[in-house]
This record gives sequence, structure tokens and C-alpha cells, in this order.
Amino acid sequence: MRHEITVGEGAAERSIAVDMREGAGPPVIWFGGFRSDMSGTKAEALDSWAAATGRAFLRFDYSGHGSSGGRFEDGTISRWLEEGLAVIARFTSGHPVIVGSSMGGWLALLAARALKAAKAGREAAALVLVAPAPDFTERLMWDAFPPEAKADILERGVHLRPSSYSDDPYPITRALIEDGRRHLILEGTIETGCPVHILQGMQDPDVPWEHAMRLVEHLPADAVQITLVKDGDHRLSRSEDIDRLLAAVAAAGPPHRPEPAPGAQLRLTV
Repeated sequence: MRHEITVGEGAAERSIAVDMREGAGPPVIWFGGFRSDMSGTKAEALDSWAAATGRAFLRFDYSGHGSSGGRFEDGTISRWLEEGLAVIARFTSGHPVIVGSSMGGWLALLAARALKAAKAGREAAALVLVAPAPDFTERLMWDAFPPEAKADILERGVHLRPSSYSDDPYPITRALIEDGRRHLILEGTIETGCPVHILQGMQDPDVPWEHAMRLVEHLPADAVQITLVKDGDHRLSRSEDIDRLLAAVAAAGPPHRPEPAPGAQLRLTV
């Protein structure tokens, strides 16, 4: 069922489109990627799985994406995180399983951390992250940009970055880069309070698999499983990749533990 909620006030007010499938079990919530929308292959596959298994499933579009209002150029990590947390607060009453893809992986980690700190009974039951891109605005964009791209951002406020997934370039704004620095998490310990399963392609040109391994190093208190797909790309949308995703989500979400077990284990599969 389609819903619309309003997030923000005044000039920052925007309408967020949410699709909700009623069901049982910990609600599964989809956090999509940068410039992706909730009609993508993985989100559709999760919705079909939820329908077949009777699970509750939520997906939404960030502002400036898909069916939601607002301009993409106004988007920042802070705004998109605020929208994700608003969706969780409005449509869930239990412990969600958050599934995040690429940028959505960063937002899922930030959301889990915020839910844990809030202690409001909505702490994440589990995270499933597909090619997670924490700190991508700094580590995978700014640090890799040539001098002319950085000059565009600093002097003009925007750089038009060519995309492998669209004929139109992506506008990378100064606001996106500077706001991203407020949310960097690969500089200290990340405490989600729940198990984390990472799916990562080793042929990913956008988020190198080494980036996922660096993330693991910052999750010392959580039980972490990482599945490296030797021939997998960034999207991980092939049928065999979708099967891995559905299996990971189906296995996620054991009864919530207020605190992770000490000495949490790491499981690596290739």
C-alpha cells in the first residue's frame, strides 16, 4: 500500500513516498542506493519474497529520488537519514531488519546506531548490507576526485560526475560533500547492537571489496558475516545474487538482544 509522509519543516519540508506490505515477523526495511529508487531489482525481489512468505516489508524513496518530492541536488546524508528514521518511526513498532544497498548501507549503519542510542524499543534486529558504501562522499568521491572536480565543487558548488548507470551525469554538490563529513564512521568503533551480514562483489568498480573489509574492522562488538562474491559487480542483481540476498534476509532478525555478545564472531564466505 502506498503512503506519503511529510518530513522536515518550512523550506526543508518534503513529501516521502513509502510502500508498505503488511505481514508478520520483524519488519524488513529497504534503504536504497545513491540515485536509486524503490522500484529497483533488489527491492522488487524483496517485496515478492515478503508477499510469498507473509513478512512485513517497507520501502521508500529518499527526497529527490523516485516518487518522493524534493530536488536531488538538495539531498544530503543528514536529510536522507532523517527520512529513513521518520519511516521507521511512523510504520514500525518492533525491531526492524534493515537492508541497505551501497549508500543505503551507510544510512542503515547510521540508522541502527541512532535507534540503539534512542532506546525507544525500535533497535535494529539485524542489518543486511549490499556493497555498503560508508563514508563514500569522502573516501570514494572527494579523495578520488581530480583537482578540476574539486575546483568545481568548491568554486561552483557542484560537479557533474559521469555515471555508468545513467546517460545523465550525477550532480555532486558541495553540500553533499560537506554534510557527509558530519557522518563519517570509518574513523572509530561502530556500535549497531545487532548482527550484520555484508554481501560484496569482488569485481565492484564503485565500492571496492577492500572497503567492505575495512568496515568489518570497525564493527568489533557485532557478529559479522561477510560474503564475497568473486565475480560480483556493484549491483549484485543477477539471479544468483538475488538468491544470496533473500537467504541473508530470511536468516536475519533473531530475537533482539539489548547488547551484543562480547567477543562477537566474524564469518567469511567466498
